[in-house]
Amino acid sequence: MKIFKHLGKYWYAVIAVLVLLVIQANSDLSLPNLTSDIVDIGIQQGGLENSTPEKIRKTTLQGIEMFMTEDEKKIVEDNYKSTTETVDGKEVDIYKLALKDGMTKEKLGDIFDLPMMMLASSQAKDASGASQAKAIIEDYKTLGADAEKAQKLGEEAKSLGEQAKEAGQKAATATDPATALAQADQAQTLAAQAQAKGEEAQKLGDSLKKLTDEMPAKVEAARKETKDGLGDLGTDSLRTVGIQLTLAEYKALYMNTQQIQTNYIIKTGTKMIILTLISAVAAIFVGLIASIVAASVGRNLRVGQYEKTLQFSNTEMEKFSPASLITRNTNDIQQMQMGIVMIMRMVLYAPILGLGGIYHVYKTGTGMGWIVGLAVVAVLILVLTLLVFTMPKFKALQTLVDRVNLVSREIITGLPVIRAFSRERYEEKRFDVANTNLMKTQLFVNRAMSIMMPVMMLMMNGISVLIVWVGGHNMNNGQLQVGDMMAFITYTMQIVMAFMMLSMVSIILPRANVAAGRVEEVLDTDPVIKDPAQPKDDVDFKGEVKFEAVQFRYGDADEDVLHHINFTARPGQTTALIGSTGSGKSTIVNLIPRLFDVTGGRITIDGVDIREISLHKLHEIIGFVPQKGVLFSGDIASNIKFGDAQISDEQMKKAAQIAQAEEFIDANEKGYTREISQGGTNVSGGQKQRLSIARALAKKPKILIFDDSFSALDNKTDVALRQALAENIKGVTQIIVAQKISTILHADNIIVLNEGRVVDQGTHEQLMQSSQVYQEIAQSQLSNAELGIEEAE
Repeated sequence: MKIFKHLGKYWYAVIAVLVLLVIQANSDLSLPNLTSDIVDIGIQQGGLENSTPEKIRKTTLQGIEMFMTEDEKKIVEDNYKSTTETVDGKEVDIYKLALKDGMTKEKLGDIFDLPMMMLASSQAKDASGASQAKAIIEDYKTLGADAEKAQKLGEEAKSLGEQAKEAGQKAATATDPATALAQADQAQTLAAQAQAKGEEAQKLGDSLKKLTDEMPAKVEAARKETKDGLGDLGTDSLRTVGIQLTLAEYKALYMNTQQIQTNYIIKTGTKMIILTLISAVAAIFVGLIASIVAASVGRNLRVGQYEKTLQFSNTEMEKFSPASLITRNTNDIQQMQMGIVMIMRMVLYAPILGLGGIYHVYKTGTGMGWIVGLAVVAVLILVLTLLVFTMPKFKALQTLVDRVNLVSREIITGLPVIRAFSRERYEEKRFDVANTNLMKTQLFVNRAMSIMMPVMMLMMNGISVLIVWVGGHNMNNGQLQVGDMMAFITYTMQIVMAFMMLSMVSIILPRANVAAGRVEEVLDTDPVIKDPAQPKDDVDFKGEVKFEAVQFRYGDADEDVLHHINFTARPGQTTALIGSTGSGKSTIVNLIPRLFDVTGGRITIDGVDIREISLHKLHEIIGFVPQKGVLFSGDIASNIKFGDAQISDEQMKKAAQIAQAEEFIDANEKGYTREISQGGTNVSGGQKQRLSIARALAKKPKILIFDDSFSALDNKTDVALRQALAENIKGVTQIIVAQKISTILHADNIIVLNEGRVVDQGTHEQLMQSSQVYQEIAQSQLSNAELGIEEAE
């Protein structure tokens, strides 16, 4: 798009905006996760992020370790320290967390989750899915009972053995044979009993060893059965059960679980507040930078277009009407500024937010990503449909604005004529047609935009309902938590909002792009008349103007309007141009300051082709009084000094005196500080012409050109002005275009034009003798007596 190239100069601002937008998007995209954490962790999990207990009773840990592998047991034992605490007035053996280097609570939590789940499920009333875990507990109970029984049998065997030994010693020391025999029998009986007890204890020991050797395989089988039984529930469910068991343990140890929950919610809420502030600050700075860049681009474009317009010749001015140039320099550039702000605030932000949202949706692992895809496709279809229908209207919109401005300008400037000819009704209809066409186009565009918003909202609400529907089923199946579903809805809305922003911009940007094209059309227009590569400005110009076989044709004309014009206007002399309407008088004087360029021949000043003189230098040595006097808003002094800021008050007053403007200037109490309205509408036509003549005289040019500049003057003022010019303006080349013979009677050389050709030239007396065309013009304006011709009797 054309509008993007205007941002190239401000690449550093674009980079800064991108960085800020990434920060803003990261902050915005982090908030849903934190909201999910508050719901899932802060509320449902009591503020515990994982199942790793800070402290745990020895008995509880032993129960959990039944379902751990040997390596896991070793890791847990390495990261906990054994100690005792008083709980409810009793000394209890507990283990406190003491993490070693490289170990984290999250890693330990991954170890605890499955054993805790197995322990909890084995103790549940409905333990149909944890038969092996329950069998392990039964085996451990059997191991405990058999080990206790074996220990008891061993102790009994030991006691019987000692008794047999004691009886044997008594038999050996007895003096009475009967006593010795009785003691020997008792010793033998006791020995037999001790052996029986020992054999029974050995059998139990062998059974215990076999059961102990089989336990790792049984534990592994039970772990596999538990994992398979979880199905799609995944690690979240394991963690949730583990955390609930940890909370139960904390309560058994009389820890303040309410404070743990509160602390977590406060910590997470603080993060959300900080991220919100970061996002807000980033958005403010993005808006500030975008506004500065847009204002700078607008300023540069206005200056560039204004400077380019000043270089335009009449050819370019005919191509771009004043109304169109004004629209391009105001409305079009304003549209571009709005577009640039939209680009920097929305076009750059929307992809970052959308892609970031898609990434976070993928990370949630909810399995509902297809809903996001469906939403994006629906939004794209809506946006593309709107673009297809509205783009042609946007292209026509600026042209219609031009038309309204053009008609308005014509009506306002031509109001006296319209009233004089009673054309008010016609002009009202003409304006109404232009205004209605603009209104219909704007209505179409606005309706398209107004339709887009409710349709977008309907899509967003429909997507929310779909997410709740699908997410509710997943939650019912234990595959999704409430917080995750809330986060998913928020991320989906952010993604859809990103596409909504692009869709809104897609409505505005085409108009801005059309406006950019119109502005660039002006900026890229290469003026037909331009400065030479090596201007000859160092010449001390005297002011001799020479036309050498000059021909001229307007750009769209089929034939020349000037044919082989040859004459010389010398310094200190007055050269006059006269002829019928359309004979080419004004065209000739417009060629001297290069308002147009000749199409054949050349014009020289002191022998230098005017095309080899810079436009600034050329205009500096020329004082031009146009056919229609143009004044600028300000005061009389600023208008007379318009040609040169260095003009002194004495020069200004002298020029006003020569131009016969002093009388009406002094008649007003404000004098030269009298205000002049735009276009000089608060002065008469004659006063306007005299101020225009004073403006040309004040700059003391080498060449003075009067393009029918005395037409609004009465005869008395005309005579006085010509007399003042003759007395005060010496050594200046004067070229006068006139309709009235009386204005040029005393000219040194009068050029008579007819249909773009010089038919005669000379003084008044010479032409009255030799030129029939001149005679006809003179006799149509002056009496024979005034012309000095004797009437025939």
